[in-house]
Amino acid sequence: MTELRQSELRVAAELARHGLPGRVTVLDQLATTAQMAAEALGVEVGRIVKSLLFVGEETGEPIMVLVSGANRVHEKRTGRHIGQKLGRADADLVREATGFAIGGVSPFGHLRPIPLYMDEDLFAFETVWAAAGNARSVFEITPSDLARATGAVRISVT
Repeated sequence: MTELRQSELRVAAELARHGLPGRVTVLDQLATTAQMAAEALGVEVGRIVKSLLFVGEETGEPIMVLVSGANRVHEKRTGRHIGQKLGRADADLVREATGFAIGGVSPFGHLRPIPLYMDEDLFAFETVWAAAGNARSVFEITPSDLARATGAVRISVT
């Protein structure tokens, strides 16, 4: 069994704290993109959760959007749903706000509170897979458990 890294342990602790049955799975290969994760898991790409960090242009604060791997975020429309224009977060802000590197950003275990929004298309699946703090680690969860545990607001992102 592969020993979990510190970032993965943070995610595992959050799953346990919320009483969720999911566990961190370390893959044999990198899964830095939704397509790579889907191939490694043998699932359709829509079941992969992309944890994308944006920055509110008015506030300068990070905002996370949990997106189906099959979708691209329409930033203007999504910003209107959220209530402010969205800008792209750079790799430094992603690491500073979440404690994770791009390619392994989890919806759980952030270093500071971040408002979360969740792509309504994820609710079409019984379970989805999200990054667990590293580009090789994931966990499986129901969309409703993910929304409940993260406090994510359900929106349309396309």
